[in-house]
This record gives sequence, structure tokens and C-alpha cells, in this order.
Amino acid sequence: MPSQVLPERSVKMKKPFITKGQAEEIIKTYPTPFHIYDEKGIRENARLVNKAFSWNKGFKEYFAIKATPNPFILKLLKEEGCGVDCSSLTELMMSDACGFSGDEIMFSSNVTPEADMKLARKLGAIINLDDFTHIEWLDKLCGIPETICCRFNPGGHFSIANQIMDNPGEAKYGFTKEQLIEGYSILKAKGAKRFGLHSFLASNTTTNDYYPDLARRLFSLAVEIKEKTGCKMSFINLSGGVGVEYRPDGEQNDIMKIGEGVRKAFEEILVPAGMGDVAIFTEMGRFMLAPYGHLVTTVLHQKHIYKEYIGVDACAANLMRPAMYGSYHHITVLGKENAPCTRKYDVTGGLCENNDKFAIDRMLPETEIGDILVIHDTGAHGFSMGYNYNGRLRSAELLLKEDGSVQLIRRAETPDDYFATFDFSGIFK
Repeated sequence: MPSQVLPERSVKMKKPFITKGQAEEIIKTYPTPFHIYDEKGIRENARLVNKAFSWNKGFKEYFAIKATPNPFILKLLKEEGCGVDCSSLTELMMSDACGFSGDEIMFSSNVTPEADMKLARKLGAIINLDDFTHIEWLDKLCGIPETICCRFNPGGHFSIANQIMDNPGEAKYGFTKEQLIEGYSILKAKGAKRFGLHSFLASNTTTNDYYPDLARRLFSLAVEIKEKTGCKMSFINLSGGVGVEYRPDGEQNDIMKIGEGVRKAFEEILVPAGMGDVAIFTEMGRFMLAPYGHLVTTVLHQKHIYKEYIGVDACAANLMRPAMYGSYHHITVLGKENAPCTRKYDVTGGLCENNDKFAIDRMLPETEIGDILVIHDTGAHGFSMGYNYNGRLRSAELLLKEDGSVQLIRRAETPDDYFATFDFSGIFK
């Protein structure tokens, strides 16, 4: 059945940070699929974040490792003054291997195994307790450190200007307000001297109002905690939640406006309360990295049945978000950036699952076998959410250096890697 040609549509496009020529050269050494990251973009964005919060002397961005757990990326961010946010034993191990130590590490975990907490304590990480019962547990396990943080969950819905952003009351994380106030009093009695407050109330927000609104709530809470317990916050961690606009026609967050909004709240609430020396921390994974990663994949097949399909060599094992959440990721056909988008396709991988689709009913230029596609905004929660269903192997990760060269920062998995956990059996030799 021939592909249906539709009237040309005006489709706003995102611009890839690699060209067709660059992709073809890279593929000679590193076959598709692969994730590639833009060093220049990452560094410039990290500097912009630091500039947006430069009014706060203690500011630090703790990059959420779970978004992009690659030591080459972490070292790059360390050079730009970032710390790391960890939630597991292996993330702590990676941080340690990359040279992070002490208060450069924020450990925010839940349902935490003993080994994870012991390593966080050994590394001198800032421990962010997720639950009231963890106070006694931590004390018995390895003692209460002088610096400690607690995670707040206000319950109910979190809204901005009557728009519901998320539902913290259904989230498994954090202390209630009553537990928080009691908890700080207990921690103080157990020897803690430096306190922090943390909260994460909404994911991937695309409004400049999220951080300022969250800040106002946390700043007011910090003042109340000081009045009721005598525990003065040394830092307040706004966590993540500042997102990116995945669609090409949406408006991106303005981190300078966001930083200024937090500053105003700081000046209005904390300064009059004698808390003008409180440090502001953030833990942005998506905002820091998502726009600076591409999943590059090659068209293997076309299929013409009830719909038109483009089959590529990547699959949901390389990028789970569209299959898991129905998330939009923009797609560019390299070399056809200016061609009219006259064809409607489903762009699919080869897993034995019908949700293995990077796009559904997507208007694209006429696409042929061998075309190279760039799937945008995969720099965060892209590779990291990969898996091995159907025996699919994880791809390589590459770094496009500022000088235009390409560095391998993770090799592609091989069948030997897939079978490695059977090394005790002698079945695979």
C-alpha cells in the first residue's frame, strides 16, 4: 500500500546539535543507536544556573545522578561547581569515584537499605531523611551527623494560581508538618547542629512560578520551625521539578526569572526573620541535561498496513519515556530539516510490545530506509531508564566535545554483558 501524501503542515522544529554529516562520520565508528550529549550546551546551562542564583552566597546545584548516571558527565558538572544528588549505593559509589565527597553529596533516599546509609555516612554526605522513623533507625545504625536534612510532604494537592501541579498527598515521600517539627527537636537533642529542609512537590513543571512558589512555602515553614524548635535552617533545598518543554512550540522555563523569583521570596520572608545567611540548594536533573542529549537511530524498515510505520534500530529499551508515559519527544530526520512534513507515521522500535513507539501519528518529511533520526531531549531519564527486555542491549553513550570531536563515554553492551550474571553456571562460555 503506497504511503499517503498529506497536505504540507507547518510544523515548528527543534534544531539538533549535530548535522547529518557529523552523524554519518560518528556512525562509522559507533553504530546506531546511541545517546550523544552536547558538552558545550551542558556547560553553558550549568553556568547560567549558577548565575541565576549568584545572589545567594551558599547556592549549589546538586545534579540528580538518576537522570544521567555517567561519570564523564558528573566530572564535567563538577568542573562547573555542581554537587550530586544520590539515592542509592551505586550512585554513592559513582560519586566517590568521580571525586565528590562530604557536603558535595546530597543523599536523598527512601526505603533505604542499611548498606546505602552506612556508605552515605562514611562519605560524609548530607543525609536527607525521608521518614520520621528513620531518625531512630539512623541513630542506632551509624549515629546522627552534625548536619542533617529532612524532607517535607505537605499532603493534599500542590497548586499554583488554582492550577493543580501535582498530588503530594498520594506520594510516598517525606514527613508531615507535625512530624517535621517534632523530628527537628529530636535531632537537635541527639546532637545535630546544622539543619536543612527539602521538598519536591511537582515534576517537570514548565512555569517560572514553581520554584518561587515552593520557596515561599518552604521559607515560611523554616521560620516557623525556628520559632518552635530553635533549629535554624542552614540550607533549604528546592529539589528538582523545574522541567523542559519537550514540544517545539512550547515556551521553555527562564532560569533567570526563576532565580529572581526565589530571591524576592528570600528577601521578603527569610531576611526579616534573621535568616539571610541560609544557602539555597537545587537538584535539577532534567533541566540540567535533557535538552543536551539526543538518541540517534537509523531507519531499518517501513511498513504499510492500516497505518504507516517507520521501524528504527532503537527501541523503548533505549528510551522508555514515550512507552511508559506517552511522552512527546521531537524527532528530526537529519538532512531533511527543511523538507515539508507531509507524511504521517508511527515511529516504532522492535520490541514485542505495542507501546514500543517513539511517536504516534507524527507528521514528518517522507522518510526512507537508511535515514538517520534524532530523537530530542533524551539527556535526562533517557539512557538511565534503559532495560534489557527481549534481550535488547543498552547503547553506547557519546560526548560531543566543545572542539567538535566525539568521545566514547560508555561503550555499548555486548551479549557477554547480558550473560555476565550467569558466570557462576558455566552455561555461556
